[in-house]
Amino acid sequence: MTAAARLSIALMHYPVLDKNRDVVASAVTNLDIHDIARSARTFGLSRYYIVTPVQEQQKLVEKIRLHWIEGWGATYNPKRKAALELLQTENSLDDALSDIERRTGKRAKIIVTGAAGRANSVSFSGMLELFEAEPDQPFLLLLGTGWGLTEEIFDRSDYVLEPISGGGDYNHLSVRSAAAIMLDRLFGR
Repeated sequence: MTAAARLSIALMHYPVLDKNRDVVASAVTNLDIHDIARSARTFGLSRYYIVTPVQEQQKLVEKIRLHWIEGWGATYNPKRKAALELLQTENSLDDALSDIERRTGKRAKIIVTGAAGRANSVSFSGMLELFEAEPDQPFLLLLGTGWGLTEEIFDRSDYVLEPISGGGDYNHLSVRSAAAIMLDRLFGR
């Protein structure tokens, strides 16, 4: 099984920070649903989780998912169907981890990301080496929304992936752009 097939990605809508550094649940966006699913399918990932405890947000995600995998959208755009088949909504990070363990028989190692970076960050090439060193190990890459992941999430992680840097002092990519860049750096040719 390829390293990409052992990686799942989770878009965390809770717990995340707002601009005042308060812990909040952020809103799900239609663009993130579609674009990250397309990137996940393009690079051969196992699953794409949207993590939110907000029931109305979960219903919205499921309505969109079903439209594209069972509804009119499935016949209108089969490629979108293939991407959204990877999508799964979970209440919490623990629920996503439980799903991976149920499917693989192993606890996933958690990789977190953040625009600011950390002293213990692993480079993209270093992360690939870790994937190759553990050929049966599932991994879960967490992406933050709002103003980023909470310290609690960083404390639970096994690895912190280096931030994406454009070379200047402006570093405010959309999460869907960051996801595509990260996946390309890890698995692109």
